[in-house]
Amino acid sequence: MSRDNIGWGDPRIHGELQMLGIGVSESTVAKYMIRHLKPPSQTWRTFLGNHVSELVSVDFFTGAPAAVPKATFRPLYVFVVLRHERREIVHFNATYNPTTEWTAQQIMEAFPFDSAPRYFLRDRDSIYGKRFRTRVKSLGIEVLRQVLS
Repeated sequence: MSRDNIGWGDPRIHGELQMLGIGVSESTVAKYMIRHLKPPSQTWRTFLGNHVSELVSVDFFTGAPAAVPKATFRPLYVFVVLRHERREIVHFNATYNPTTEWTAQQIMEAFPFDSAPRYFLRDRDSIYGKRFRTRVKSLGIEVLRQVLS
C-alpha cells in the first residue's frame, strides 16, 4: 500500500487496513512502510549562483557625513539597492526619517519601465511594511528574506 500510494502516511494506511479487517497497530504500519526519498533541493549557494543575474539586494545603513551638523545628533539613513550580477549600485537615497512609504517610493525609482529583477533579497526590518511589500509585489518581484547577523 505504501509503495502504490506515495502520499499516504501511516495513519491513512492503518485506517485502510482496519477497514479491510486487518488488525495491526499504527506503529507496526509505520515500522514497515517504504520510505520514499525526496529529491534534494538546491542549496542557498547554488540558488544564488543560478539566479545571480536576476537578484538584487536592498538595505539601510546609517551615517553622518561631514555636511550634516553634528549638533543635531540625528542619524542619516541611506537606502541602497545593489545588483549582484555586476556588483553595481542601482539606486541610493538618504533621509533623516525613513518610512515604509518612502522606501516603497525608492523601489519605484530604482526600477522604472519594467526593469525590475525577478528576486529581491532583504532582511526582516520592520521598515519593509505592508505598503512596501504591496509595491514590490506589483512589480512582480519575489522577495527572499534572510536573517542577517
